[in-house]
Amino acid sequence: MASRVDRSALSEWLWTVDHLMLAGVVALMLGGVVLSFAGSPAVAERLGLDSYFFVKRQALYLLPAPAVMLGASMLSPRMVRRVALVIFGIMLVALVLTLFTGVEVRGARRWIDIAGFSIQPSEFIKPTFVILIAFLLSEVGKRPEVPGRLFSILLFVMVAALFVAQPDFGQTMLLMMVWAALFFMAGLSWIWIGVLGLLGMAGMGAAYMALPHVTARINRFLDPASGDTYQVDTALEAIVQGGWFGRGPGEGTVKRILPDSHTDFIFAVAAEEFGIILCLVLVSIFAFVVLRGLSHARREPDLFVRLATAGLMVMFGIQSAINMAVNLNMMPAKGMTLPFISYGGSSMLAVALSMGFVLALTRRRPHPSHTAPVVVRPVARTPVDPAE
Repeated sequence: MASRVDRSALSEWLWTVDHLMLAGVVALMLGGVVLSFAGSPAVAERLGLDSYFFVKRQALYLLPAPAVMLGASMLSPRMVRRVALVIFGIMLVALVLTLFTGVEVRGARRWIDIAGFSIQPSEFIKPTFVILIAFLLSEVGKRPEVPGRLFSILLFVMVAALFVAQPDFGQTMLLMMVWAALFFMAGLSWIWIGVLGLLGMAGMGAAYMALPHVTARINRFLDPASGDTYQVDTALEAIVQGGWFGRGPGEGTVKRILPDSHTDFIFAVAAEEFGIILCLVLVSIFAFVVLRGLSHARREPDLFVRLATAGLMVMFGIQSAINMAVNLNMMPAKGMTLPFISYGGSSMLAVALSMGFVLALTRRRPHPSHTAPVVVRPVARTPVDPAE
């Protein structure tokens, strides 16, 4: 352990970072590799690949993820804003290029090849978008003449339009919920909150009417007889077969016929092999990290830090809840990964960047009122009359 007299950057980080939140995030990272052993070999064999192809790739992605998180967690709040702006600009260009040169998978263009690596720009857009919206709304609190709310609306419309064009309706909905939550936390009036809610409902209705794949997913959820519900039915069967304590590592059988067992339905694989008990532990870790971050945000006096921390935690929590809910057939399939657990390099690195930002924003910093020098002013003395 570093000494308190050591003033190096690493020592400062060790003494100021939230160790409990860091432990929770590391546990999720390691859990992702363990569950990759359970969920991915069957998929790799069906594709004619080496049984541990996805396991090796997941472990490979795990190597830079802690470095990304560590580097981001050492930033100051001001540097978090600057880094987020740079990454947002780069990924926004990549997102546009994806629409024209991206790799098409299942009718969607969400990935682009850069230097031999397949990258999903939308994953990196999400945390940087939250940071920028938090900054714009915090500026309104400091300087009312700044049109931060208008800029944040325009920024959301631009990014949401690019997401829909891919199409990626699930990520669009996630982005909209986090954006609305930030507006709520920034003190937007209830009238505007109601307007945003109506616009959101109108957007969902328009997507249902205009996008065939959205229509099909919602119809299958409301009426399973209207379409193919194989993945969800198989996931539920895996959860039922696992029971409380699971079949044991490598003993799952239903997972072998689950197409996306290594990505969207890894939670069902965890239930089959390790049981509902482990799933509850996993949910508890996610809940702990989210509540820990929100607790930091509640106590934070700086408006930008408060909004950015809360926004990133809301995004992390909603994405996790959506994935688990889909596995339990509690909502239509969204194609949403389980952070740190599902297979995917872009998802792993983007969530590591997001949690690095959170760790940076929640590091212990001296309050200005505690560090300001105390100025002792001389007290004017009343001259004494010699005659007294």
